[in-house]
Amino acid sequence: MSKARLVISAVVLEGRPAAQVAAEYGVSKSWLYELLARYRAEGETAFQPRSRRPLNSPNASSPATVELVVRLRTDLCAAGHDAGPATITWHLLHHHR
Repeated sequence: MSKARLVISAVVLEGRPAAQVAAEYGVSKSWLYELLARYRAEGETAFQPRSRRPLNSPNASSPATVELVVRLRTDLCAAGHDAGPATITWHLLHHHR
């Protein structure tokens, strides 16, 4: 049985106070309350593991920039030139702004 199912059962089925269950099982009260809200809204799917992946990446390069870097690297390699990060940076700064 997962810890999530265990603490939800202790609160919902046994009627024990959430703070007591959190202390007894060594989980944070905020996580337990979040789990309880999810269980009340979604039912059994609340027990499924959730991805921790961020929804966005604010520092990610734009798709156009990625495409340009890949094209530069391909062209430089095909011409027999160095296609390392310093060379790509130089080309981006001097030819593509």
